[in-house]
Amino acid sequence: MSGTETAATEMIADVIDTDYATDYEAGQDNVNPFGLEMHNPVFFISAALIIAFVLLTLTFPDVANTGLEATKAWTLDHFDWFFVLSSNFVLLFCIAIAASPLGKIRLGGTDAKTEFGTASWIAMLFSAGIGIGMVFYGSAEPMAYYTDWGGTPLNVEPRTPEAMRMALGATVFHWGLTPWAIYAVIGLALAFFAFNKGLPLTIRSAFYPLLGERIWGWPGHFIDILAVIATMFGLATSLGFGAQQAATGLSFLFGIEATMASQLLLIAVITGLAIVSVVRGMDGGIKLLSNINMVLAAALLAFVFIAGPTMAIFSGFGTAIASYAEYAIPLSDWTGREDKAWYHGWTIFYWAWWVSWSPFVGMFIARISKGRTIRQFLAVVLIVPVIVAIIWFTTFGVTAIEQVKAGIGQLPAGITEAPLVLFQMLENLPMPYIASSLAIVLLIVFFVTSSDSGSLVIDAITAGGRTDAPVSQRIFWAILQGMVAAALLVGGGAGALGAMQAGTIASGLPFTLVLLVCCYSLFKGLMSEYTAMKSGHAAD
Repeated sequence: MSGTETAATEMIADVIDTDYATDYEAGQDNVNPFGLEMHNPVFFISAALIIAFVLLTLTFPDVANTGLEATKAWTLDHFDWFFVLSSNFVLLFCIAIAASPLGKIRLGGTDAKTEFGTASWIAMLFSAGIGIGMVFYGSAEPMAYYTDWGGTPLNVEPRTPEAMRMALGATVFHWGLTPWAIYAVIGLALAFFAFNKGLPLTIRSAFYPLLGERIWGWPGHFIDILAVIATMFGLATSLGFGAQQAATGLSFLFGIEATMASQLLLIAVITGLAIVSVVRGMDGGIKLLSNINMVLAAALLAFVFIAGPTMAIFSGFGTAIASYAEYAIPLSDWTGREDKAWYHGWTIFYWAWWVSWSPFVGMFIARISKGRTIRQFLAVVLIVPVIVAIIWFTTFGVTAIEQVKAGIGQLPAGITEAPLVLFQMLENLPMPYIASSLAIVLLIVFFVTSSDSGSLVIDAITAGGRTDAPVSQRIFWAILQGMVAAALLVGGGAGALGAMQAGTIASGLPFTLVLLVCCYSLFKGLMSEYTAMKSGHAAD
């Protein structure tokens, strides 16, 4: 290590909470006359940009949809390789950190204690991280790959044994190690610099080793603004999916037409429930709902496993594991892809979606992960979701595919609407109305948890890392999330799914570069901590 690098890492290790608070509060006007705590440039610029997008989209929906689709096409044509390379690098980076001596570092210092039990910790990871998406795509994604809805991965022949294997392997590929590595890097960086170095819990803090005191100026403002916008679009996409599927489920069960008006009404009602959760706080809101989510999700999973083709599902677990291992590298290759439409519509969208969610999920898991060692953190955040993804997608995917193969119900005719697949699958199992009602309740609770968690995270970023800002600010961001989701639905019209994907891909591109730089900055910070730990001077 050079003298310059040594000096830099020693400077990082010397940053403590008191020093930061003195410098930062002296130079920033965070408390306004109304008693709110805002990091003025980040709060107002982020809010203004998002509100402008909502107003323009609602005023000129056709123009907005055309613009979103053009942006999506340009990004996919020019930067698909960048998303894939970046995602692969981040996964390898996480594995290397976990396996290295740096994995011994404890978040919060050597004597730090955990705040949440392991079960609640894992429950909150999933509720915030991928809950709505797993319900939305649980049956639809494997079936789409099997039946050639939007193409098949690596151009396998649809409705064949090979298509069955590919359907499970490609789905786990999209929901397994790679997305959670993206979440883990941001979460680890935020937790480390907040709990070990005394910096505020906001995205800019992860760049202190590179930017130094400039993170308090416009470079830091710019990073946090990108994080807020990426988070908002990533969340809005998930909330839009949830509203679409809940409306479709209500239509399927009770004949209530799944119109744009019904979807917007659902967004409004569920945003209201999210506000109630925000007011109740972390323990009475997010933690409680997360535990409820896990119980409901486990109940639905157990029901489908028992009522569905149990032996085929059980056999599918091994198939999913083997095909994931077999196809992970070919699916990660961006060169010479003959399945380009599928590759752009699924893989690149997913990588952009995970990047867009990474500030939100990363900051949220950072907040709840104090006291874990880095190796424990990475092991749980990487490995447990893969296990859950294999179990979840195999159970729901195999059940849907077996119905297709047997010619049961509506699914053999193919997918007409992705949100409808889950309910069409449940229709052919015992107690279809009870199971479908359970699925709708699960969606709604996941919806509320994601909105509440997102409000908490965005508020922390726009309040300069403060986690005790007034509740009214979190309510503001919860309302704005609902407005963006509504704007994407209205702007997309009949192609709302494409509009939400376009917004996610466009917002995910610039933050992917931020993610890569964050890896380097995190490595420098961890090296400084490890050096101090070896010499007996690690910050507590």
